[in-house]
Amino acid sequence: MNSYNTSPFSNISPVVKNLLIINGIVYLATMLFMKDGQSQLTDILGVFYFDSPKFRIWQPVTYMFMHSDQSFFHILFNMFALFSFGTSLEYVLGSKRFLNFYLITGLGALALQMAVQAYEVHAIAGSITLNLDTFTSSSPTDLNTLRQIYMGPMVGASGAIFGVLVAFGLLFPNVELYLLFIPVPIKAKYFIPFYVVIELFLGVGQFAGDSVAHFAHLGGALFGFILIKYWRIHRPGGFI
Repeated sequence: MNSYNTSPFSNISPVVKNLLIINGIVYLATMLFMKDGQSQLTDILGVFYFDSPKFRIWQPVTYMFMHSDQSFFHILFNMFALFSFGTSLEYVLGSKRFLNFYLITGLGALALQMAVQAYEVHAIAGSITLNLDTFTSSSPTDLNTLRQIYMGPMVGASGAIFGVLVAFGLLFPNVELYLLFIPVPIKAKYFIPFYVVIELFLGVGQFAGDSVAHFAHLGGALFGFILIKYWRIHRPGGFI
């Protein structure tokens, strides 16, 4: 008798599968260590500005496996995107290179986000480093901005996910994407660049109440584009 595996997870590539598992485990741990409405793991595994007293050397890697303890949709959307696009990309790149791609785009996302933060700190304090406890300013807005930069951790796989999205758009440009909020299919080569432009608009606009690290998304997208071009990855079927 022949048996067939009909599980929707049976065709997931190995690195994508392990990334989904690791992110899921870390999220469960995040929720288990809640205290006063916030997870105690966020300050340990989330990443802080490099000059922050809370910055630790492991955070540039661990932050991309952490997700918001305030919204389940943060991890849900990231992991759904990884599930949807990651396997196709891993089959083209190979598992080892795909893992490198994922980690490098995550680090690239952080690099651009920190560069923007350093620019903001320099614009206020005249230096990219300062002692937040002794720094004084006549502007409450400036002080609030510095506190957010120095004491606000960044978490999430979104930077690496944007790298995956851009790579998918480059390698599978004519794949039609079916989106919940748009009633008609849109080819990847149209939707993904549009999404990146929206992120750029939101990042430059710095709208009040927006706590999303848009420049981290852009950093992941940029490094994803650079890696695909630098590695000279060909589209399936021999097209470049």
